[in-house]
Order: sequence, then C-alpha cells, then structure tokens
Amino acid sequence: MAKQKINIPFNPIPITPKSGVYFFLLLLGLFACNPTKTTQQEGIISGSTTIVADESIFTIVDDEAEIFALNYKQAQIKFNYQPEQKLIKLFLSDSIKTAIMARDLTAQEKQHFLAQKIVIRSNRFAIDGVALIAHKQTTDTVITVQQLKEALKGKYKNDKTWVFDNAQSSTVAYLMELAGVKTLASNVYALKSNKEVIKYVSTHPQAVGVVSLSWLLRPTPDIETEIKNVTLLALSGDDNKYHKPTQSTLKTGKYPLTRNLFIHNCQGSAGLGTGFASFLAGELGQRIILKSGLAPDSLPSRQLNFK
Repeated sequence: MAKQKINIPFNPIPITPKSGVYFFLLLLGLFACNPTKTTQQEGIISGSTTIVADESIFTIVDDEAEIFALNYKQAQIKFNYQPEQKLIKLFLSDSIKTAIMARDLTAQEKQHFLAQKIVIRSNRFAIDGVALIAHKQTTDTVITVQQLKEALKGKYKNDKTWVFDNAQSSTVAYLMELAGVKTLASNVYALKSNKEVIKYVSTHPQAVGVVSLSWLLRPTPDIETEIKNVTLLALSGDDNKYHKPTQSTLKTGKYPLTRNLFIHNCQGSAGLGTGFASFLAGELGQRIILKSGLAPDSLPSRQLNFK
C-alpha cells in the first residue's frame, strides 16, 4: 500500500520587534539544551575512551569489543594492545584509566593507586589457559609440570626448542614465576607475538610453543592454516593425570596452567571503563566467553520453555 501524503497547512506568525526577541531567546534555549556529539560527556555507554589490553588475549577481548560496539553505538572505545610489561607502565602512569590483564594487580601495584587515594575496581571475567603446542606430527604429546619447570631452567634433557610470544609478555612472566627463575634456559626463545609462535611451531617438529589458549580457540583468519598443523600437549599436575585445557579443566582447575583474566578500572566516576567492565560481567559478555571456549567467571543462566 502506498503511503498517503499528509499536507500540513503553514500559517506563518508575523515577527514583530518584541516577538523577534522571544524567538531569539527560544533558539538560544534549544541550542543550550541540545549539545553536539563533539561535546558529549563520557558515560557508561557513551562518549570515548582508551583501554589498554594484554596483547596475548587479543582475540577474546576483540570479540567482546565488537559485540559491545554493535550494542552501544554512542560509545567509542579504542583498544591499545601491549605486552604486559608495557601495559602496566601505561596503567601506572595514569595516562590510561582502564586495563585488561591476564592477572590481578600485585600488592605493590595496588599500593601505587592507594597512595594517590585512587579507588581501583578489579573484576575477573574469564579463566584462560597457558597452552603448550607442538607440531601435529610429534609423538611426544604429554609433559608433567615438573618437567616443564626443569625445561625452563635448562635441566630437562631433550632436544626441544621452546618459543614464547614476547620477552615482555604475560605468558613469559607466568612461567618464570612458576619455575622460580629470573632468566630462562638457552634453548628458550622469545619471538614477537602469539601468531609468530603458532607459525614457527607449525613448521618446526622439534619446537614447543607457549601461547594463550584463546589464540587456538579463536584464531585470526591469517593463521587458520597454521593452526591445523599444531597440537595441544596434555599436562600433569598434582593429581598425576594428564589434562588438556578445556572449559571444564579450566573451571575446575584440573589443567595446571590456568590464569584469571581481569579488567581493572580506576576512573573514579562512572565512565566507559565502568560500562565495559559491566558488559564483560553481564550475561551477554559471559555468553561470549562461553562460546569462545574459555571458562566464564559465571555461567550464564538458561531459560527452558515447557510446552
């Protein structure tokens, strides 16, 4: 059906000197009550901000950011992805108020903010796994945590080459703390990114790579071919059983190399950092984590309809 044209009669009001003053004041009031987008104040779902995020968990943060942007058109969040050491320097310098990290803040880092009377709000939103990968043709697909520690110290006698994503990354810091070392063995090498680790292992049968599980579950299109040429190693911890990282083993802690993903916010007021943190913790944000293959902080509810 065609739309009917509606004609509204136009009866102009004559403007006298007195009515002209009223008309000007009316326009002034309208402009004052309707600020332009460029002067829009930052709120929890509007305005603009920058969030610094650990580059080792880029894929899951990018998934969350994409869905958040689709739902909140007036919010403009720029994500600055950095290795952990660079990330924490930016966050402590007060240039950025919100950070997404693969760990909680240390007591010393928290004290930095407390000394300035800045309130930090930290929320865990997911559980990630530090995954060990090898070439798909390898016959050695299991390792104990003790053997891993010895390998990082250079005491585990094998011909493997170990590769990490970045010398300043959170995965390197995680495993150095696990092994209790300040320097790594001579057969342990740092590349530049998780992508490079996956590509290297896919073509080197004697290599073992260390990456975030999120890169294996949600790979970017440019490494999908390489992903098919690597396999996950199973690890044995305190229970003397071998486990691969899955949602179940991450959530129960049976996989021995788990780490918590946090969003830390020191905005002080209700800004976009607060809004994104709420989104991550909310049902939609947690469903994205669940669908990704990582373990969500809380399981989203399910509604069953009986007919």
